Amino acid sequence: MRLWIRALRLTAFLWAMLSLWSATPGAYGQDGGADTRRVNVAEVDQVLRVGGELERSRRWGEALAFYEEALRSHPNQAELEQRLVSARLHYEVLSRYADRSFLDTLQHLTEREALDLYTEVLLNIDSHYVESPDWPRLVEQGISAIETALGEAPFIQRYHLQLTAETVNSHVTRLRQMAAARTIGSRHDARDMAAEIARISQQELGLAPQVVILEFACAATASLDEYSAFLTGDQMEDVLSQIEGNFVGLGIELKAEPTALLIVNVISGGPAETAGMRSGDRIVQVDGRSVTDISGETAADMLKGVEGSSVTVTVAGPTGEYKTLRLQRRRVDVPSVDRVAMLDPQAGIAYLRLTSFQKTTVRDLDTALWKLHREGMKCLVMDLRGNPGGLLTASVDIVDRFVTDGAIVSTRGRSPGEDYDYQAHLVGTWRVPLVVLIDGNSASASEIFAGAIRDHHRATIVGTRSYGKGSVQGIFPLNSTHAGLRLTTARFYSPSGQPISRRGVQPDVLVHVAAKANADGTGSDAAGRDAALDAAVQIARQNGAAQ
Repeated sequence: MRLWIRALRLTAFLWAMLSLWSATPGAYGQDGGADTRRVNVAEVDQVLRVGGELERSRRWGEALAFYEEALRSHPNQAELEQRLVSARLHYEVLSRYADRSFLDTLQHLTEREALDLYTEVLLNIDSHYVESPDWPRLVEQGISAIETALGEAPFIQRYHLQLTAETVNSHVTRLRQMAAARTIGSRHDARDMAAEIARISQQELGLAPQVVILEFACAATASLDEYSAFLTGDQMEDVLSQIEGNFVGLGIELKAEPTALLIVNVISGGPAETAGMRSGDRIVQVDGRSVTDISGETAADMLKGVEGSSVTVTVAGPTGEYKTLRLQRRRVDVPSVDRVAMLDPQAGIAYLRLTSFQKTTVRDLDTALWKLHREGMKCLVMDLRGNPGGLLTASVDIVDRFVTDGAIVSTRGRSPGEDYDYQAHLVGTWRVPLVVLIDGNSASASEIFAGAIRDHHRATIVGTRSYGKGSVQGIFPLNSTHAGLRLTTARFYSPSGQPISRRGVQPDVLVHVAAKANADGTGSDAAGRDAALDAAVQIARQNGAAQ
């Protein structure tokens, strides 16, 4: 099982993540005039009102997704960015305290071991992060994480805290004053500050020092950018499973909703498909517990388990019918190439959908290409809509299948070891005409592919502008515990030297977002037509006829 909370996804040791940024060009109008600015101020005010309602209802997952989407339409809005940071802090506290692996780590961690873990986190940031760390900010975010945790019921209940708002405010104010009075110019200063704050929190609030220090460790990575994060043991396993292209679970991809888990995709051959579950179904109960009564994260966590174990789910179908199923968890292979077909055999129009970039993607693509070649492929439509990215090296290898020579992508980091220039090779190149479909959820490694193909004039790009995530993340296992870090280590640039961050890849043929989205992430209008795919097929026919 993979939980698709759209905006958080990973890669192995060079894993390009889904961005929270995809700013629309000209958000304030081409002339930047006052009338246009007033319109956008009104829109931002409305966004803040809606977001405020979600915050007051403590629906932090929805608030986080809402602010992420709002910033795509209204970039560089300081208050929206602040709201996003606050929502993320709340969401991550709730997620951590619903994560069995995190709670297990806390239970067995001593104060000394927690400090060692925090020291290792800071060392990794100092050594690998793409920019020089702002140490005072890391400490400030640690204090904010403590303040946030002290306002969340799972945290308060776990440690049996009896605190008034006045006590919490007084404590947090003292911590901030103390940090502001110190010079925090290195990771050693940050560590010493966290250790002192942990002791004060124990004296004034009764919190165990290791609890405070672990909040500082989590906040340190989260404060760097929207892609960096502390990964619990279970999250690390999920990352590695996605990289390998297989995992133990039910074979479903989920999106959390307030009262259910929406099944976005059912993996072919998995336990869920065998039991009759379909995309569009909603899981409303897990082992007798209603999703309404527990968080989506908790419900999704309950679906996980060891190979061979079982779970009972109650599923609501699209038409409202209910069924209760007993499913056995087992290892599921996740195909990265989906829907391989000849759309128009007479014209030789072939189609395949690339869902992610993982270790098996090159192999899967080669198999699909030869299959389509045997069936008479004359022109290929490659669908990258909804593809959140994956391994940088996989995207490079896929570009190399279609580009004969020249640059594919370059990466630049703070460390010279992160500077790479990837080149195409003539051997093994497919010369078949290409049409590539992208949308606002095509991100990261998808944008490496689309950007290189565009710059080499190798294909017609159809759809809407891609997400605009132009950085590379590394996954760093921690030696001190079963956990890890995801850190931004470099930024990448297309062959023409264009940055992808916050810009995305612009299509050659713009087809606006459809009115309705299918369960698999493709768009269709009310009549069920996929306008972008229709346009791509028409272009493919023209390209094929020109050969």
